[in-house]
Amino acid sequence: MTARSGPGLRRTLGVGDAVVIGLGSMVGAGVFAALAPAAQAAGSGLLLGLAAAAVVAYCNATSSARLAALYPESGGTYVYGRERLGEFWGYLAGWAFVVGKTASCAAMALTVGAYLWPGQAHAVAVAAVVALTAVNYGGVRKSTWLTRVIVAVVLAVLASVVVVCLASGQADAGRLSFAAPSGAGGVLQAAGLLFFAFAGYARIATLGEEVRDPARTVRRAIPLALGIALVVYVAVAVAVLSVLGAQELGDSGAPLADAVRSAGVPELTPAVRMGAAAAALGSLLALILGVSRTVLAMARDRHLPGSLSAVHPRFQVPHRAEAAVGVVVAVLAATVDVRGAIGFSSFGVLVYYAVANASAWTLRPGPAARVLPAAGLAGCLVLAFSLPGMSVALGAGVLAVGTAAYAVRRWRAAGR
Repeated sequence: MTARSGPGLRRTLGVGDAVVIGLGSMVGAGVFAALAPAAQAAGSGLLLGLAAAAVVAYCNATSSARLAALYPESGGTYVYGRERLGEFWGYLAGWAFVVGKTASCAAMALTVGAYLWPGQAHAVAVAAVVALTAVNYGGVRKSTWLTRVIVAVVLAVLASVVVVCLASGQADAGRLSFAAPSGAGGVLQAAGLLFFAFAGYARIATLGEEVRDPARTVRRAIPLALGIALVVYVAVAVAVLSVLGAQELGDSGAPLADAVRSAGVPELTPAVRMGAAAAALGSLLALILGVSRTVLAMARDRHLPGSLSAVHPRFQVPHRAEAAVGVVVAVLAATVDVRGAIGFSSFGVLVYYAVANASAWTLRPGPAARVLPAAGLAGCLVLAFSLPGMSVALGAGVLAVGTAAYAVRRWRAAGR
């Protein structure tokens, strides 16, 4: 294993804590942000897209869990790629993750603003970023407790939405057709967009240096968080589709609020809006936490400024990395579009997991041990290039910029 410089982080998180951090990211991102654009892409094939995204996510989760148990450091696939495939592949994974998830942070911040105060969405988004960066600065235990409260509130709201929709007279099982009017391309594009909703378990792997007994904790927490999120997604997707149908769902800016209104319970709408804001806050909190840990790992290896590798002597957190991530996200939250950020983020994260699966391929010889990594690698590449053309073009361009920066750095190092 490559030696790293700088003090280590404190191991304080157990299985339950790690599961909560993963859920805080996944539930917030998926239910309130990705269902509508996925329905636009696949129509009534939305559920097929959800199934495809879940299969790829399971392969990725299995690969990530095996690697995290072997390399319990902050950084996730940045570390795995570096150790198993070489420095460049680790760097590429880290670059894709930091850029893609920074866009996710901005999207989640804007979701908070859109639900709490639509007329001042950007201002609220920036305030949310500043507040949650301060919470993360105070230590990972404080972040975990706040995420636990948020997850409990969101799950209660989602359960209410499911019950109200399925029990209403407006629910129609005929709207749950698996037909895909836009064909396989539409289903794959929906799966790529919905993968955005499953990527939260990456937060668990990036916290490998802060969990107790990582060989056991991470391998249990990742599939647990993924399984719980999948159950929630299926229940909510079925409930909302049965009331709105694919067309109305795809056109909706706030599909869960529209679903309870169509189900005849408009008085639940304010609670759904508050639940959406809380979910996005939980996702933003976990995203900032995970991105800052990858920045920490890359700074330790001097792929980013070395000053970002500092760990606060009292709070035991990478405080400079967290502050830097907070500043960049706050700037983006004032300018970006929520839906466009989802496709861009999905492309970056799918590349990140492609490197994770390629790394897991090297762990142990034999066909049986390589089936899931191979399937995950192929699935990530197919979904990444099935995303909307603008998302693919922007994502590929950002990866090219990162590759050029890496080449320049290596050239300068060789010149010395």
